[in-house]
Amino acid sequence: MFSTIFPRNTPLIVIEIEGVPLEVPEGTTVAAAIFGYAKQSDCRTSFVSGEKRSGYCFMGVCHECLVEIDGKPNQQACVITVREGMKVRKQHIREKQ
Repeated sequence: MFSTIFPRNTPLIVIEIEGVPLEVPEGTTVAAAIFGYAKQSDCRTSFVSGEKRSGYCFMGVCHECLVEIDGKPNQQACVITVREGMKVRKQHIREKQ
């Protein structure tokens, strides 16, 4: 579904997605790293139902791609660029019952 558009000589950096190290081209968005390079199909669960959710608009409007980055929740994966050593986790926040 996703393919890279970076030139072959683009430097690679290492990030972690769900604790697994992954090399991605510098300049990649977090969403592209999750869906394109890590081959994940979801990035969070619904706040209300717990249903798996994934990116939708990829331009920062829908907020479906929220993830936890370096321990900080509610980060939009589609508009944040990866940086060396970044730790990305799927977001699993549930509504208080």
